Amino acid sequence: MDQMQKAIEQLTQSGNIMLLVWGAVLVFSMHAGFAFLEAGSVQRKNVVNALTKIVMDWSVSTFVYFIIGFPIAYGITFIKPVSEVMNYDFNFVHFFFLLTFAACIPAIISGGIAERAKFGPQMLAGAILVGLVYPCYESLIWGQWAVDGTGAAIGLQAFLQNNFGAQFHDYAGSVVVHAMGGWIALPAIMILGPRLGRYRHNGQSDPPPIHSIPYLALGSWLLMVGWFGFNVASAGKLSAISGLVAINSLMAMVGGVIAGCVFSKNDAVAIYNGALAGLIAVCSGSDKYHPLAAAVVGAIAAIIFVKAFYFINEKWRLDDVLGVWPLHGLGGAWGGIAAGIFAIPAFGGLGGVSFMSQLIGTTLCVVIALVGSFVVYYVLNKVMGIRLSPTEEMTGSDLVVHSSKAYPEELF
Repeated sequence: MDQMQKAIEQLTQSGNIMLLVWGAVLVFSMHAGFAFLEAGSVQRKNVVNALTKIVMDWSVSTFVYFIIGFPIAYGITFIKPVSEVMNYDFNFVHFFFLLTFAACIPAIISGGIAERAKFGPQMLAGAILVGLVYPCYESLIWGQWAVDGTGAAIGLQAFLQNNFGAQFHDYAGSVVVHAMGGWIALPAIMILGPRLGRYRHNGQSDPPPIHSIPYLALGSWLLMVGWFGFNVASAGKLSAISGLVAINSLMAMVGGVIAGCVFSKNDAVAIYNGALAGLIAVCSGSDKYHPLAAAVVGAIAAIIFVKAFYFINEKWRLDDVLGVWPLHGLGGAWGGIAAGIFAIPAFGGLGGVSFMSQLIGTTLCVVIALVGSFVVYYVLNKVMGIRLSPTEEMTGSDLVVHSSKAYPEELF
C-alpha cells in the first residue's frame, strides 16, 4: 500500500512538472511573438535590432531572475551545490515558468522605446527591473510576502482579506506582469522623447512607415497561441487545471478582435492588437468569469487600446511605438479592476473577489512601476545616456549596433 501511495505521489509530481514545462515552453515561444511584433512595427533600418533585443533581454533576464529575482520573490535560491538541489525538480521548472513571465517586462518595454534607445543601457535597465523591481511586487501578490509556510495570507494579501473580504486576485498576471511592464515603459518613453521627425514643428504628426504588417500579424499569432500556456498553466498543478480558463481566454481574445475591428474602422494593426488586449485583460479573472463576461472584458480592453493609442501618440505626443502603455499598462490595469466587477455572481462569475482589493492591488502596481522605472531610467540617462545620437538614429540601429541589415541587398 505504501509503495502504491508513493507511486501515485511520484506520478502526480511528474504530471505537475510536465504541466509547467509545457506552459513554460508555450510562454517562451511568445517571446518570438514579441520579436516579430516589434520587427513588423518599426522601420526597415531597425528590424535586426528589434529581433535581437528580445533574445538578449530573455538571456539577461534568465541570469538575473535565477540569481536575484526568483529568490526575492519566492525565498528559494539555487546557489548551492548540485547535490543539495537535486530534490528541487519542481522548483526548477517553477522557476522556468515564472521566468517566462518576468522576461516579458523588458520585452514589453522594448516595444515602447523602439528605434531610439541604446542597446547596452536598455539591457542594463531590463536586468535591474527584472532582478529587483518586478520581483518585489510579484512577491507581494504571489510569493513569499503573500503567503506563509502554511499557505495563510500575510502582508498585503492578509490586509486586503481582513478589510475587504478577499485577497487581490490576479490568476495569470494581468497586473503582476502586463500592467507592471506597461507602466514601467511609460517613464522610459517620456525620458527618451519621440523619434526624430515623429512630430513636425508645425504640429503635424508624421509616424514613420512600419516595416511589415505580415511580421506584425505573425507576432500577434505567436502571442495568441502561446497565451493559452500563459493562462492555463498558471494553475501550477494538474489537479487545478480549468477548462474555464481556456474558454475564457478564447472568448476574451475574440471579443478584443471584434471590438478592435469595429472601433478602429477595420485597421489591421488595431485588430491584431485587439486580440492581445483581450488576452491581457482576461488574465486576472480567467478562472472566475462567465465566458460571455470574459468577452466583454476583452472587448473593453481593445477599445481602451484603440482610444489610448491615439491619445498617447497624438495628444500627449510621447511616441509609444507599439502602444505598450495602452496595451499592457492600461489593458493590464483594466484586467485587474475588471476581475472585481465581472467575476461576481451577478455577472455569472464564481465570486470570491473584492472590487476594493482589486483597485488597491492594481494601484500599488502602478505606483511601484512608475517609481521604479523613473529611478532606473533617470539615473542611467544621467550616468551613461540611454538614447542614440541623432546621426545614429537616422542611420538606424541595425547598422549602428549590429553592423548588419535585415535586407542587405537593399539600400536604405
